[in-house]
Order: sequence, then C-alpha cells, then structure tokens
Amino acid sequence: MKDIYTLGIESSCDETASAVVKNGREVLSNVIHSQIDIHEQFGGVVPEIASRNHVDAISKVVQEAIKQSGITMEKIDNIACTYGPGLVGALLVGVSYAKALSYALNKPLIPTNHIHGHIAANYISHKDLEPPFLCLVISGGHTHLVHIKTYTEFEILGKTRDDAVGEAFDKVARVIGLGYPGGPKVDKLAKEGTPNIELPKTKFDNLDFSFSGIKTAVINLHHKNTEINKADLCSSFEKVVTEELIENTLKAAKKLKINKIALAGGVSSNSYIRKEFLELQDKGYKIYYPEPILCTDNAAMIASSGYYQSLQRKYADLNLNAIPNLKIND
Repeated sequence: MKDIYTLGIESSCDETASAVVKNGREVLSNVIHSQIDIHEQFGGVVPEIASRNHVDAISKVVQEAIKQSGITMEKIDNIACTYGPGLVGALLVGVSYAKALSYALNKPLIPTNHIHGHIAANYISHKDLEPPFLCLVISGGHTHLVHIKTYTEFEILGKTRDDAVGEAFDKVARVIGLGYPGGPKVDKLAKEGTPNIELPKTKFDNLDFSFSGIKTAVINLHHKNTEINKADLCSSFEKVVTEELIENTLKAAKKLKINKIALAGGVSSNSYIRKEFLELQDKGYKIYYPEPILCTDNAAMIASSGYYQSLQRKYADLNLNAIPNLKIND
C-alpha cells in the first residue's frame, strides 16, 4: 500500500503550527510557533494580535515543517487545515494559506475539525488504538464526552452547560493572581497544597458537566479571605473538577459497555487528572492520552485526522471558509 503524506496546518488560536504525518500515525515533523509570551502580558489571547502574528509566522512554520520532515513538498499527498472551531481571524490565516498551497500544488484540501484533531492525537501516541472508544475532550473551550464510533463518526454523550473546564482553570488562576496560561500554573501550585477546602459539585441526571459553580465558589472564597492558602485552594479545586470528570466518564463507559477511555485536549496534560484516570486501570479500563506536546494545539493531530478523512475522500474546494463555532458533528 502506498504511503500517504499529509501536511497539517493549525491556526485556531495562538499557536501557528504545521506538521507532516505519514499514514496518519507517524510524525515526520511537528513545528509549533507559540504566542504565549506575547499574550501573557494581557492575561489572555487578544484575537487581533493573534491573527497578525499568524500572518507573520505561517509561511516560515510550513517551510520548516517540510524541511524537518525530510521529504519535498511535491511528495505531499494531502493538505489538511483547521477550519473551526476557533478565533475567526486566526482560522482564516491557516485556511487561506492551505487553500493557496492546494491550488498551487494541485493537492487535495481537507477541512479538519480542531476537536477531531485533539481526538486523533491519541492515534499518534498509541499506535494500537482503534475505534470504538470513549473520549473525554477537555480544553480551554470544550468539555465533551464523545463516543468515537469510527475514525470519522462521533456521537456527543455529554458536554458542559456553562464554562469549559480549561476556562474554569484560567479564570481561577487569574483571580488568585497566577496569571496566564492558568491551567499549568494551577496544576503546579496544587502540588504544594492539600485538598482540604469544601467546594460544590454539580450533578445532572444526564452526562452533562457544569464548572461555573465551583469556579464562582473559589473566586468568592478568595475575595472573602485574600489570605486563604492558594495551594490548598488550587488542590481542592483540581480534586473536585477531576471527580466530576471521572464520574461522568465512568457512567458513559458503563452505559456503552466500553473499557477504552481516551483523554484529549490541553487540559488532558494536567498531571493530577492523568494520575486519577490512570488509577481506573485497576478497575479494568484501558486509559489513553497523548504525550504533552500533542495535547497543546498542534498540526500533527490535524494531519492525523485529515488522513482518516482522506481515506473517505472528504475533501473541500477553494470555497472553504473558517467556521468559528463549528460543532463536533459538523
């Protein structure tokens, strides 16, 4: 069978990324240009600044990805780009560049869902993983429980009704003075604390999540007592959030009678969340998660997802546009 080389392009938020992946699972290059230092001074991503920096970086990043891959641009079979969800201006930079490449090289263009990419990151880290399985997608903008039926068929079982889990981490970090990006900083400080502060947990009859209540409780506790132990607060927050994630994931796994559980998205690199999920292996579950570099926004995951779309010839024409509110099932 002929090897298929996919060039991935990702620009949904504040990382400009490009990668070359062979047959959906072997990463030949994975170049990421981060803007964290730029946006840190503002306490979060500024969309207009992000877009301008994507314009400056994208050509260099793609060229570097090709150079590191060891193959020529002519050997690329497909060009996969993130077209949503994300910041519309940022997405347009990647989509426009991918369309130009597709036209100039006469290569198929694959429109790739950013969340599908996060899920596909597991295929790179775990060569033996195949659908069906259950995936918990946890990031700054998303908290979803998804039944991965095939490489391109997804069913949402539950989702957040308010804040995404990563959004809650970032808001807590900002209020208690840790800054941006919040998730890694909360994770680091929580290691120094004890989960001894009582915080509320939201429960629904279905598999939905809610993190607004716990986020507000943490903020109120800090406002009422600025001398409160921040490490204990972070540890308690992290513990309750993780309990809610695990409870719903186990409900879904039992409902579907599936023992394969994957994590995906930026928050899946949280050390406490990983540790607690790994303990489920003692109960007979197989736990998968990408290596940390593949949990962040990157293009290797986009190329992997795009490869599986290409097998079904799910291509786009040059009218492809960015869709900032793209859903998992779109």
